[in-house]
Amino acid sequence: MMQPSATVIAQFDQITARHPRKVAVFYGSERITYHQLAGHIHDYAGNLQHLQTIKPGDKVGILLKNSPRFIYALYALLKSGATVVPVNTFLKAPEVQHIVDDCGLNCLISEDDFNEVTGKLERVRIIHTRQLAHKSHTEPVWTPTTETDLAVIIYTSGTTGKSKGALLTHRNIATNVRSCITALDETTDDRLTLLLPMFHSFMLTVCIFMPLSMGAGIVLIKSVQPFKLVVREIIRNRATILVGIPQLFQAMAQAKVPFWVHWVLKLRLAISGAAPLPGETLTVFERKFRFPLLEGYGLSEASPVVSFNPLHGVRKAGSVGLPLPGIAVKIVNDHGHEVPTGEVGEIIVQGPNVMRGYHNQPVANAETLRHDWLYTGDMGKKDSDGYIFIVDRRKEMLLVRGMNVYPREIEEVLYTFPNVNEAAVIARADDKRGEAPIAFVSPKPGTALDSAAILRYCRQRLADYKLPREVRIMQSLPRTATGKIAKLELKKFL
Repeated sequence: MMQPSATVIAQFDQITARHPRKVAVFYGSERITYHQLAGHIHDYAGNLQHLQTIKPGDKVGILLKNSPRFIYALYALLKSGATVVPVNTFLKAPEVQHIVDDCGLNCLISEDDFNEVTGKLERVRIIHTRQLAHKSHTEPVWTPTTETDLAVIIYTSGTTGKSKGALLTHRNIATNVRSCITALDETTDDRLTLLLPMFHSFMLTVCIFMPLSMGAGIVLIKSVQPFKLVVREIIRNRATILVGIPQLFQAMAQAKVPFWVHWVLKLRLAISGAAPLPGETLTVFERKFRFPLLEGYGLSEASPVVSFNPLHGVRKAGSVGLPLPGIAVKIVNDHGHEVPTGEVGEIIVQGPNVMRGYHNQPVANAETLRHDWLYTGDMGKKDSDGYIFIVDRRKEMLLVRGMNVYPREIEEVLYTFPNVNEAAVIARADDKRGEAPIAFVSPKPGTALDSAAILRYCRQRLADYKLPREVRIMQSLPRTATGKIAKLELKKFL
């Protein structure tokens, strides 16, 4: 393999020059070669520069569904020297407006599916993909990019109720990509399935940047419903690596699999991320499909992959494996001192993949980045072999279909509803979603509340996956001796 470049875009250019006719993206009946992909990126960049919407250093948002257009926009912006801000497609207008204002987006690339959202946005120029898709008569100017330049800002939910932008440099991403390639033994013959949202940091690194940095292929799935069509695409396009979340592998482990499937599937490996994978699912899946399922751990602030269970060697059920090459992981106590093997503490991470910091968040940066270590807020332990086990997730956080949801974000919306006096959100286990938020509210004295009205109110202000599954009304919420709402007591009502 050629010597790796400092950035994923430089690596993509090398691959394109070396293998122009190789298929880079499989999308339905489309087969997009590296040469064709480079041409689309060229046109997108030329049209963007002709519209005078970007210049080096600008921050540009991408609000697009899964399609090759996302890749065209992503690479066109990076090669033009801009910083890309992938926007969660499930967000409502007020949530997107926060991102626009927080990082000062110069423009937002979108499409008709999001007209309802973009029509409500202020202080940002909306560029439709149809303005970029035609042949460009403007020769784009490619801006030289160094590894220290800012590449991507990933907005991740925060405990303060507002999402924070994790600043990822070209070095952060490129080194994480190289570590993943090493850990997964990826080759140019591999084809990775991409069926989860492309805005997610896990998908960006593992399913877009990684394959396009080393000449592999992307099997881009148009829709995950019905799942039998997903299987058909995987078989037809000879996918070799299946990337998903635990709910996907739980469904596959429980499904009836025809005997002939083993003859036609070319999958050699499955990767699970974004949420804990039950040990039983791992066991049943590997027994049924006869290829390894690797559970990993990561977070957007780490670009995002920190660890994987090893492809070659022992894979321990319940563990998220060993740190990737070049990444160090410690388990520390409240004073930052490493704890003995087997003891629970906070997981901290060090390596070239760790973000520069949060955008405009000096207090959060001081708490999260200390002495060159990233304090994840996740609680875990290591065994005698160095395998990492997640014991608990960040304080208060829920994982709904693999998406981070912080109760405080929902609670702040609940507190804006008329006559809500107290509000608390806790997690309830959910077979389909992993976890579901349950809201408890109490009315102001002398008033009454209606659960259905509160849910309608939330639906207008929160992404659907953040919506409480239930709103329960109590005259008052239990409190601790220090006056805080006693969420442990509320769990007794589930």
